[in-house]
Amino acid sequence: MPVDAATKVLAWYDLHARSLPWRAAPGQPLADPYHVWLSEIMLQQTTVAAVRPYFERFIARWPTIAALAAAPDEEILTAWAGLGYYARARNLIACAQQVAAQGAFPRDEAGLRALPGIGDYTAAAIAAIAFGRSATVVDGNVERVVARLFAVDEPLPNAKPKLRALAATLTPAKRAGDFAQAMMDLGATICTPREPACAICPLVDLCAARRAGIAAELPRKLAKKPRPVRHGTAFWLARDGHVLLIRRPARGLLGGMRALPSGPWTANDPGVAGAPITAEWREIGGVEHVFTHFALKLRLVAAEADIEVDGEWWPIARIEEAGLPSLFARAAALASRADPRYVRAA
Repeated sequence: MPVDAATKVLAWYDLHARSLPWRAAPGQPLADPYHVWLSEIMLQQTTVAAVRPYFERFIARWPTIAALAAAPDEEILTAWAGLGYYARARNLIACAQQVAAQGAFPRDEAGLRALPGIGDYTAAAIAAIAFGRSATVVDGNVERVVARLFAVDEPLPNAKPKLRALAATLTPAKRAGDFAQAMMDLGATICTPREPACAICPLVDLCAARRAGIAAELPRKLAKKPRPVRHGTAFWLARDGHVLLIRRPARGLLGGMRALPSGPWTANDPGVAGAPITAEWREIGGVEHVFTHFALKLRLVAAEADIEVDGEWWPIARIEEAGLPSLFARAAALASRADPRYVRAA
């Protein structure tokens, strides 16, 4: 099966490869390592549709990794705002600076894994796609294809080592990068989580799950534990058409990002603990956000300021330019709609 599967998948890819701005088309010279790395970091837990405009803006603004490494952290974090999982942005900055100092990306998986923010998957992807190394690249799409191809019944995440080992048996010595991208495309467009289009799949004749009639049931997954819920309060403090923003601590959730002041995020409602000033805070609504390990219910309260406060007074009319993370961008949009007394200049 391995030779047949790789041959079939590559032949399909040569005809049906997705056109993506970070890719080299089949048969073309290998993609720029900077483009491959940047796209792979952005694509972690994020869709291609969401990543494409961010990638294009980053490349237009910072066309080389040296340019990105030389940029102020705040500019990169602001440009990243809305893409989520902000630890990736901090690792992106650290990795760019290290690669620029070294002069180039390492060409092998071990050297790539030593860089900030690069794990086994990303190292394999860069090695295969940018440098043509025979590396096995396994993301969620590839896991799904392999689980169905070999009818692996063991549920995820326990099945991950087995799926990676099976994927390694398929990886060809030549065109490993194209094969990796082909498997990703196959999972994204044909071997989809629901209602896979088996009739047009290049692997239909080899697929054990298809023969057993269980393709749509695989891969199985262990039941997830419910996320705990935390509560917090964000503060919209307005003055003369400006709102108070702060920089969150460099370490921790949303680290280094510009945001509305907020108190602690706790199991119970913290009230106005952590408020930037003592004031008559007026509740104007709330927003909810799901992080990896917990869900947050963030209450939004507003007041007007007549004293100096540590932070940055940002023009409310230009709040969309502040680069707020999605959570605080939605809170700001809510405040801007809620009460003109808090959003317009006197």
